[in-house]
Amino acid sequence: MTGLGTLGPYPQNRDASGTSWQPEVTPHVGLHIMTEDWMFMVHGELNGVYDTQQGPRGDDKGFVAGMLMGMARRDFDGGDVLNFRAMLSPDPLMGKTGYPLLLAGGETANGVTPLIDRQHPHELFMELSGSYSHALTDTSSVFIYAGLPGEPAFGPPAFMHRLSIMDSPEAPISHHWLDSTHITFGVVTGGVTYGDFKLEASGFRGREPDEDRYDIEAPKFDSSSVRLSWNPTAHLALQVSWAHLVSPEQLEPADNQHRLSASAIYTVPIGEDGWWSTTLAWGRKRVDGENFNAVALESAIKPRAPWTIFARAEMVETNELLAAHGPTHTVGKASIGAIHDWRLSKRVVLGLGGLYAFNFVPSALSPSYAGNPGGAMVFVRLKLI
Repeated sequence: MTGLGTLGPYPQNRDASGTSWQPEVTPHVGLHIMTEDWMFMVHGELNGVYDTQQGPRGDDKGFVAGMLMGMARRDFDGGDVLNFRAMLSPDPLMGKTGYPLLLAGGETANGVTPLIDRQHPHELFMELSGSYSHALTDTSSVFIYAGLPGEPAFGPPAFMHRLSIMDSPEAPISHHWLDSTHITFGVVTGGVTYGDFKLEASGFRGREPDEDRYDIEAPKFDSSSVRLSWNPTAHLALQVSWAHLVSPEQLEPADNQHRLSASAIYTVPIGEDGWWSTTLAWGRKRVDGENFNAVALESAIKPRAPWTIFARAEMVETNELLAAHGPTHTVGKASIGAIHDWRLSKRVVLGLGGLYAFNFVPSALSPSYAGNPGGAMVFVRLKLI
């Protein structure tokens, strides 16, 4: 894909989820349709996954996940850009309890009890947003972005949009430190770009989406965030961000959170259609006067067209695995997997993949988990490229 970005006069491939940036060498996929005034894009993938998590706190489940994304863009004389984006997910079909994922936490399925060792489903409506950017010079712009839902200016691109791990169907256990705000019911972001820099601020609804995954919730602009992004080269994207969230958790409505995040994404092309991408991200949540840190390292390599190999290692400090506001434990997870794609047509590929995850718990949690249990997923993917 060529052209200028949706938020200003920079290479279009820099655009990632919400208003976040990625390296400019990142490949873009999807079906593009041009008219006299508008450019339309459609992209999507559907994963059929079988998940098995070992140990007394594990479970087995088959589920469907993925996304369907559409974009409509109009460029004006002088460099202004109007852009609309919609993204839908089949996640609600997996049920309110989501899928088994050891060491995950952070939400509820029924509004009463915490959802622990499971990944919650995402909303049917993952994004319904619009943005307008006004070019100030050949290298600078101002922009506004609004979504119901949308993604505020915090953290790296959401995990399902990061090239370093998007081929894995497994959500990160660091999700609620780094990018859980990617579905926010009510967000307005304003910012400025200048060359390789972007500074932006958001007002948004701090509360996580409720357990009804099919509705659109009322906006409430009670929380805020600020993010500074810098792409010093075409291969590297850096960001630091801060957020104050008012009452993000339904089960702990009196607790506000401060979050910090910093990340680096490095991507290099390999041959004609291959690439190697790595993300290093750190996040911190401050809740009730206590800090909880998380670190994630992700890397994926596509040495040639049919194969992609991916891996992730994480460490989080959490007090949610035994009971809300229980003792704080440091836990870790490492996973490795691969997928092989077969081209069905010019725009559609079918993939078969799998992964294995190693979970690491401290001695205090070992009796509850029966040591360090593993987990595995096998999946079939249909993808529009």
